[in-house]
Amino acid sequence: MNKLGSVLIPNDHRQLKPSEPNGKGRFDVCSTNGHGPATERAVLQLGFDWGTNKSCLKGSYQGRPELATDHIVPTIVGYAKDGIVDGLLPGNASVLFGEEAIRQRLHLNLVQPMVEGVIRDAAAAREYARHLRSLMDIPPGTEVRAVIGMPANASAADRESIREAVAGLFDRVILIPEPFLAALGYREETRLNEPGYVDPVRNSLLIDIGGGTTDLCLVQGYFPTAEEQVSLPFAGDKVDALLHAAIRKTYPDCGLTLFKVRELKEKNSYVGTPTAPVVGSVMVNGKLRRLDLTEHMAHACSALLEQILASAKQLIAHASPDSVGELLQNIILTGGGSRIRGLDTELQRLLAAEGYEQPCVRRTGDRYQEFVALGALKAARQAREDQWQQVVQ
Repeated sequence: MNKLGSVLIPNDHRQLKPSEPNGKGRFDVCSTNGHGPATERAVLQLGFDWGTNKSCLKGSYQGRPELATDHIVPTIVGYAKDGIVDGLLPGNASVLFGEEAIRQRLHLNLVQPMVEGVIRDAAAAREYARHLRSLMDIPPGTEVRAVIGMPANASAADRESIREAVAGLFDRVILIPEPFLAALGYREETRLNEPGYVDPVRNSLLIDIGGGTTDLCLVQGYFPTAEEQVSLPFAGDKVDALLHAAIRKTYPDCGLTLFKVRELKEKNSYVGTPTAPVVGSVMVNGKLRRLDLTEHMAHACSALLEQILASAKQLIAHASPDSVGELLQNIILTGGGSRIRGLDTELQRLLAAEGYEQPCVRRTGDRYQEFVALGALKAARQAREDQWQQVVQ
């Protein structure tokens, strides 16, 4: 199905709370109050991937194809420490965000608004959403609508936290599972008629490995049911924690921060057989030191692979027998965790070793940070008026 409206909305169009089960195991993203006529104001449509570690925001004005806003911002808020000397922070700011907060972290108390893909600090989340709004040059009177990605099977409370965080900043929202949006974003509509093109929306197993959650979803041309999605609270942050603990145990005098451990992971992560020892260079007491991290990295990253394999098998078993053959040829890895070297080939090898017929696992590539937001923007462009929910303070 090429029309997004027919993909997103199940057959039962009764008005329900957005993104909550409709009694048939499906989800409905319709609004309880969105029956009014189309707005005559200018409308800015946003696709918002609010990630645990990084967030991506893409937007365009209704009826116009070009992007009006395009940002990737680390999901971090930094509050100035008490007693900071005047003039030390840029503009004497009391709050900084994203890359600037990370650069100035020595003088800030850093807060992650999102943990495991959902809001855990409401005040920081609100500050962060307000900051993102400030990055966009929006003319007065413009209506701002956002499709926001959520972890697969996020709770009603978690969805309500998102709506509260953006109330008064965005006028209307739709909340949609992130892996489904990633498939939409990865889809190349201009190639749908090419004989050899494999459409990720038609029949795929999409695996989105973020910082807080790993989300898996059967994407088979329609909005996924709750049973067709899995969200694991085991993703990049848990890999960081495992790696950090292992390094502290082996090298107790190093005192590495989580920021440094994440840097080492992003540069050296792997699963399978390493081509060479993994050695990280770190500064310890002012001296450069080289640490052998080969086994530490293998243990942390393999733990993630084991979780993904178990959940992939669960969803494959749920798929219709008539769809499994094609599904196995279209297993897609995206998100920051997809950059772990060998993750695609190892997952493919393990599935084949368990008897799955000719599995094919591929990665979305270097644009992995954009696909959820891009899919959300596609959804925003094609959503009907009655699918939007107003958010008011």
